[in-house]
Amino acid sequence: MTEDKGIPMKVGLFVPCYVDMFHPETGIATLELLERFGLSVEYPVDQTCCGQPMTNTGCEREAAKTEELFVRNFGKYDYIVTPSGSCTNQVRNNMTAIEQTDAVKHVRSRTYELVEFLHDVLKVDAFPWAEFPHRVALHNNCNTLRNLRIASMSERREEPFSKPKALLGMVKGIEFADLTRPDECCGFGGTFSVFEEGVSAKMGQDKVTDQLRSGAEYVTSSDSSCMMHQEGCARRMGANLKYIHIAQILNGARA
Repeated sequence: MTEDKGIPMKVGLFVPCYVDMFHPETGIATLELLERFGLSVEYPVDQTCCGQPMTNTGCEREAAKTEELFVRNFGKYDYIVTPSGSCTNQVRNNMTAIEQTDAVKHVRSRTYELVEFLHDVLKVDAFPWAEFPHRVALHNNCNTLRNLRIASMSERREEPFSKPKALLGMVKGIEFADLTRPDECCGFGGTFSVFEEGVSAKMGQDKVTDQLRSGAEYVTSSDSSCMMHQEGCARRMGANLKYIHIAQILNGARA
């Protein structure tokens, strides 16, 4: 519900390219989870990329048409929600290739990553349908952590907090596995994993080694891209780890 009038929020669901192609179950879980809270959720069928790959490689101007389409697709919604912190960061902080009209400003300010939307906007205090009796390690994407401030950063002297951990803590049976270097990049970085393949792979292997050391059964994150990279590293290492998006756990996934 909206904060003041009790009118159902109109939410536009943005499913990132890599989720659509490789992890559609994440998009489905996100939709089902939002609908559990009585929200009116729509999926604009003409949606495409948010423009992040072009921006990340320094081709900002080439992202203009993609950004224009994004605004046309999502301009009518009260909120735009996506199961991706990196895409949220792109829209909120880097959608600058087009003229900053009122419509563009609205879309940029109203785009939320799923966890922060549940935590900050809906202020969810229970997931009565969710049970996940497993030891779970949490990975925070770099953009989500440092630009969206989804959790406190170990390199800062600040009071510790974690929005994903606060939500997961409401899930029955879950146990947290603590990582030695929780804020360290996994090496994916979008196009970084293509242009710096060797460095990216080594960073991913280090991340998996830390996850194994923690005794985790599962690794979860609000970004499928990072988990896709880590899962690939884990498979090549022969590591007995499973990877699952946080939306799936909060929606009541059964392992």
